[in-house]
Amino acid sequence: MPTKLTYAQMQDMNQWLRESSDVFYFQCTTRTVQESKLFPVNPYIALSYYNCWYRYPELLRKISDAMSPEELGDRAREVSTSANAIMLGIIQQFYLGGRQYLLDMGLINATDGLEDVHFVLDFAQRVNRSYHRQSSYNLNSAMNHRSQILPERTLQVFEADALGCKPGDKLHQAVVKYLATASQYAFLKNCECRLGIHNSGPYKVGNHEMLVRDFVDLAEGDYPWMDGVASEIEYNNVTLPVIMKDTHFNIVDDWGSFEATPAYDHDNMVAVGLYTSDYLSNGYIPVHMNNASELADYLDHMRDQMQVATANLWKRISGWTRDQMIDAGLLVYYSVAKDLAHFAGVYSEEDWFTVEDRVQRLKPIMNDEYGGMAIAELVGYVSLSSQQGSPYTMSKFSNAPGDMWSAVPYSPLANDEFTAGVGPIRGGSTSLPRKTAKYTTTRGKLTADEANALARGFEPPIIEGPRRFYDDQWVKYHVGTPEADDLYRRAQESSIQLKGKGSGLNASDIEALRRW
Repeated sequence: MPTKLTYAQMQDMNQWLRESSDVFYFQCTTRTVQESKLFPVNPYIALSYYNCWYRYPELLRKISDAMSPEELGDRAREVSTSANAIMLGIIQQFYLGGRQYLLDMGLINATDGLEDVHFVLDFAQRVNRSYHRQSSYNLNSAMNHRSQILPERTLQVFEADALGCKPGDKLHQAVVKYLATASQYAFLKNCECRLGIHNSGPYKVGNHEMLVRDFVDLAEGDYPWMDGVASEIEYNNVTLPVIMKDTHFNIVDDWGSFEATPAYDHDNMVAVGLYTSDYLSNGYIPVHMNNASELADYLDHMRDQMQVATANLWKRISGWTRDQMIDAGLLVYYSVAKDLAHFAGVYSEEDWFTVEDRVQRLKPIMNDEYGGMAIAELVGYVSLSSQQGSPYTMSKFSNAPGDMWSAVPYSPLANDEFTAGVGPIRGGSTSLPRKTAKYTTTRGKLTADEANALARGFEPPIIEGPRRFYDDQWVKYHVGTPEADDLYRRAQESSIQLKGKGSGLNASDIEALRRW
């Protein structure tokens, strides 16, 4: 019996698979070093891919049943959470990594899991397309490595409310020290990987450029190892819009990292803001932004809290076994889609912070040598036998005959054998202690059940009803109408400078109103 997928659906699936393959190859070979002196990074990355293969189909269907990928992308665009460009852009990558390993080991065929593969790739493409609606690209790489995610109404508030600073003053020094501490803390809590840091932009601000810098999962939240360690940290996600002079951000890539010309120099920072937000907030909430002195004091306070949390986290990690380090890193990677479950109100610790029984069987082979070579062959050398194609072919970036992810054969359309999926999740476990603390949100400290209930009953007013589809293109033709003014005033509700101003402000108006 042939597959119920159509030829067009399979073509779309393979096109997105190939685009993802090329993008991931570029990122892995030009933008990262996957090493750590503390964590067994490569073994945990490889194992996370298997966990994604076995679990994503069921969990993403669970999310999709509660909220469409399009709505998830729209909501994620309005706030800073771990559902950002880096996280959303690697959902299909990690899943396909698990598939590729199993293909190479001979444990599955290229036509196995056909309906699962189609569903996961379709889900990932739809949520990314919606999240990137402003630019109409699926990924930053397709926009020449620019990450222009946010709508004008949000960026106007960031520009107008930003507080001016200059080298040597109190606010400037506080920002520089905070960014250094937050970056160090983010890498450690995410098991020596970059998934806790995200950047979007550049956004043009007169003769300057704005980079919007996000730090996510900072407090007691999804990661069980943060319980107690981060109990004093008030905000789980923070956003710093940083406005720079004499700096062009020529790359803000799919992994949220950036390159600038000339190199990023804090001395070129002219203004900054501070916000928090999450899946329960109506957009970005300003944090201690009444004046520069107040913001500087609070950044210093947050830095002190993070330094204490970092020290406590080092103590906790120092007592972990190798298996616990692998589990923690594996679960950070695997759980990149977890905030989509939060948005949909179907989050469960069991779903996102346990290791599938079928993956546990593979742990014994993942010593450092095997794990390192497995990742090197998969995403660096692209040398696995399953990755090789016809000797006549030349892949996009390497000109080699191999591609990172193997396409799905079209033969199931002609009655070739295939399997639909991997079946239901077969349970899971972890060597780490389970979560005990509540979850830090913009509505306070909540249990998982309380957070899910609030999420299921919450429709952010900023995108409620028809407002969800009032994008910048629509605004261009409706400036000053009651509907456009209502949309902008909702984004301006917490703004110090723009509250109640509506949709009629142009660039010179914002420049006259801003505080720097």
